[in-house]
Amino acid sequence: MEQNDFMKSKQVRDFDEDIKQHHLGPLWHAIPILASKEPNKTVKPYLWKWDLIKEKLEDATEIFTPERGGERRAIYLQNPGLENREPYGWGSTTSTMYVAVQLILPGETAPSHKHTQSALRFIKEGDGAYSIVDGERLFMEEGDFLSTPKGRWHGHSQPGDKPMFWIDVLDIPTIYFLNGSFFDGHPDGIEQPSLPDNYSARKYAGGGQLRPPEDRNSEHTPLGAYKWDQTEKALDSLSDFEPDPYDGYTVEYLSPANGETAHPNISSRVQKLTPGFHSKAHRHTSSTVVHVYQGEGYTVIDNVRYDWGEGDILVIPNWTWHEHVSTSSEDTYLFTVSDLPIMNKFGLQREEVYTENEGHQEVKDVFSPVLQES
Repeated sequence: MEQNDFMKSKQVRDFDEDIKQHHLGPLWHAIPILASKEPNKTVKPYLWKWDLIKEKLEDATEIFTPERGGERRAIYLQNPGLENREPYGWGSTTSTMYVAVQLILPGETAPSHKHTQSALRFIKEGDGAYSIVDGERLFMEEGDFLSTPKGRWHGHSQPGDKPMFWIDVLDIPTIYFLNGSFFDGHPDGIEQPSLPDNYSARKYAGGGQLRPPEDRNSEHTPLGAYKWDQTEKALDSLSDFEPDPYDGYTVEYLSPANGETAHPNISSRVQKLTPGFHSKAHRHTSSTVVHVYQGEGYTVIDNVRYDWGEGDILVIPNWTWHEHVSTSSEDTYLFTVSDLPIMNKFGLQREEVYTENEGHQEVKDVFSPVLQES
């Protein structure tokens, strides 16, 4: 909003300086920014290539081991528009979500800890490792989705013979902003099992719609691991019908206890795009991070094309036009997370469809990463 000459005058500037020394602020200048007409563009769209992430994690194995400390060998995806947040950019992939890729090697154990941040994991590559959550060992396979509610002991170990890579998503920036962080390390290092292996997944072998009665009052999801074969089966069944014009075929991970999102602050979904599928563009106030589990294609965000392949991770900021295109000869699967539950809790979710050019944006540029100077 353009200021008139009086608001730029020496009289106004002097008064602004006068109240500043008393830790007071001028709403007459602040309100156009703090109560903006639309969400700001601080969060930047960005695409990280899987080959680069994997290379850097493999390099990290020469430096960081569980015995040397550091809790986890994980590299988080720092949004370039949020690097100035201190400290450590708040670990912000979006304003509200932390996304990282973690690697554990054969024979390694990452110690158990607990914290007020809730976590989820999507298994990208490898097998044989397990995550132990409140005494339950959850053996992980590619495509599995794991939920770790806040305040639960959890650690990881790889007794198998392959490296394992997975995607971690936590609400770290949200909890940091709210100043609600608490953290404890387990006194025994790694927690020991107190339940049968894969206990919760075996309880829910019939799917999340069949619930043992004792779980009906569970505050968080009682299901620790959602297996890929059930996810794929659900998507294949949906494929008998017409796809959503904006998201293709999509399923969302929910808690069988209450039907709400498996993570209280993050919505997690898998989208299936059939060969050649081209979605229409839309935008919404929730921000989204996309991990390409299988397939290849591109996403157009505010007229810029982002080409992606298997393993890549893409940030779609809130209130940006976006559409997906599959260029693969086989089905494409996208694991996506968003802060939709947070937006819903505050009554801020809004969605708008793109009406020009039959719902498709004009591509005016192609993304390439901008590297910082060393």
